[in-house]
Amino acid sequence: MLAARFQRPWTIVSAIGLATLANHTVAAYVGVLLRQALRPDLLKISLGLSFLLAALWALKPDSLDEGGPKTTGHTRAFAVTLVSFFIAEIGDKTQVATVMLAAKYPSLLAVVAGTTTGMLLANVPAVFLGHVASDRIPFKAVRIVSAAVFAALGVATLAG
Repeated sequence: MLAARFQRPWTIVSAIGLATLANHTVAAYVGVLLRQALRPDLLKISLGLSFLLAALWALKPDSLDEGGPKTTGHTRAFAVTLVSFFIAEIGDKTQVATVMLAAKYPSLLAVVAGTTTGMLLANVPAVFLGHVASDRIPFKAVRIVSAAVFAALGVATLAG
């Protein structure tokens, strides 16, 4: 949406990368704090149930605002994308998943690198293809596969 609106794909990608890195670093630290604060058995149950809830949440479609294209400078496009993407991701599925993964796995760097890379792999094509491909992406299938992955992580976590 931002790429279609501002017509500055590389600026948008840069801002998304920085916002995601900052957001997921904070989320990973929260996950580390949870891992340190909870007994291992309570953490296992909490994480397993959290992954199962995330599976249900993944089935809920995200909503996007509509807006026509606007021409603007690189700095403004970067700032608007950085702030809006960072704020939009607070409490979103990917941030919650980052918290859960950081609580489960001990390598903060690996969790942040993995979740940030995943976000960029999902968002960079969307930025460059924008509205052209959005009609062709099977979002329902993507949500179902995401839900299945979260459910599998939940079952695997609970099973030990």
